[in-house]
Amino acid sequence: MITAGAVLAALALLVAACGTGGTGARDEGPAHASAVAGAVASPSASAPGVYKKVDAVTLIKQDPQVSTTVKNELKPCSGEEYPVDVTYGRLTGSTRDDVVVNVLTCADAVGIGSYVYRDEGGTYKNVFKTEESPVYAEIDQGLLTVTKQVYKKGDPISSPSGEDVITYDWSGGRFVGRPPVHTDYGKTGTGGDATPAPDN
Repeated sequence: MITAGAVLAALALLVAACGTGGTGARDEGPAHASAVAGAVASPSASAPGVYKKVDAVTLIKQDPQVSTTVKNELKPCSGEEYPVDVTYGRLTGSTRDDVVVNVLTCADAVGIGSYVYRDEGGTYKNVFKTEESPVYAEIDQGLLTVTKQVYKKGDPISSPSGEDVITYDWSGGRFVGRPPVHTDYGKTGTGGDATPAPDN
């Protein structure tokens, strides 16, 4: 009798657990970021081969659209380390990531040229360039943003008076710029109000 009662009690608990509609570990929700902080994100299985690392220095040096001045400035700062920042991302609707390259100075890390390269049949084509130093290009939510520091007479290189940010959309096979947004840092260095820059 005792054994039969124990079996019936165990069965009752099992049925009750299955009938609650639980989904196991999913009831606890996703793991917190701190629990997976050491994990390395793996590439998406749905888009193999999208990311292709490039030799940015060779790309710049062999590009006829890059000025001689920038090419001459592109030298190692120490050892084999060149002053270039390289970002990969989707900007032009290509099946592979586009490549944004910023060329900087060694001494002050000031941008002297920004370029975007698009993969066209396995060859990277220059589809954007600006060499109005100081300049820096980035990918922001699928759009190209270019920041140009603004200096007034007497400003040290480390303390510009403000900046102009221009956002570019990819349209009709080229980048089309929106009206620039100007930020005046003010004399306190805490930043100022961002306002559209006047059209020139």
